[in-house]
Amino acid sequence: MSQETQEETDVWMLNMRRGTFEGAWKHSDAVLKERAGKPCWHLPRHFQYVWDGSSLQGKRVLVRCYHGLGDTIQFIRFAPLIKAIAKEVIVWAQAPLIPLLETIPTIDRLLPLHDGTPEVEYDVDVEVMELTHIFRTTVNTIPSQIPYLKVEPLPLPGEEGKLNVGLVWKPGDWNPHRSIPFHFLAPLAEVQDINLYILQENAPNASWQEGFGIHPGQFSLYDYARVIKGLDLLISVDSMPVHLAGALNVPVWTLLHYHADWRWMDDREDSPWYPTARLFRQEVADDWAGVITRVVGELEKLQDKAQSTPLSS
Repeated sequence: MSQETQEETDVWMLNMRRGTFEGAWKHSDAVLKERAGKPCWHLPRHFQYVWDGSSLQGKRVLVRCYHGLGDTIQFIRFAPLIKAIAKEVIVWAQAPLIPLLETIPTIDRLLPLHDGTPEVEYDVDVEVMELTHIFRTTVNTIPSQIPYLKVEPLPLPGEEGKLNVGLVWKPGDWNPHRSIPFHFLAPLAEVQDINLYILQENAPNASWQEGFGIHPGQFSLYDYARVIKGLDLLISVDSMPVHLAGALNVPVWTLLHYHADWRWMDDREDSPWYPTARLFRQEVADDWAGVITRVVGELEKLQDKAQSTPLSS
């Protein structure tokens, strides 16, 4: 990344972390004008810009989902806003997500993303993460109609009358700082009267030890969403399952590294993106033990409360 690009990113990110989104869009407006006519197809897809500033009003709009699964889940919430002004909403998304995105009625067409060019006619195209800029989103205007993905819960094995709690401790390999070494999780297994479900992808290769919690198996992404929908709570590092739980209106406790991603902002224990989210941040860099200690304490309080008042209906 060039120094110029880094400086642009820093200005944008500083505003997003502070919650001064208006400042980010003012900066993005200037960047949009400066880059007009400059190609970006030589860049990796997740660095490519797509929107050229054109209006979406009355147009056939193609939404390209060039980032991760979690990014698509987080920002596809803007589909109803596009539909309110556009002629047609076409989403070019990761194939595993399509059955879930089909539950959003304001998407007119869904196409599986591939490495070529989209085989569809359109008037304006945008990258899904550019929608915040297009709609001049502020902290107070983030679309938060939850749930915006809808599935029926999948029955889970476990004892009745206990809280159903899911656990994910490792995201993708691209950012190892978000992962929690498995041995730090041991205190969670000591919490009484919960069904602890291991929802870690490829758990045997993520240091999981059989006998720790209940491993319900591997699922398609759609059925994985159904599993999460059947939980009382998901506990997860910053990864796709957090966004899935938030979009499904399932309580989710997100375990964040000291240097957390911009989308969780700074100095917050909640998230304007997901009303059901609660953030547990490292107070000292790499101190996962402290995070787990706080989570265990709050989980025990939740379990005590659930004995008299169910967490969810």
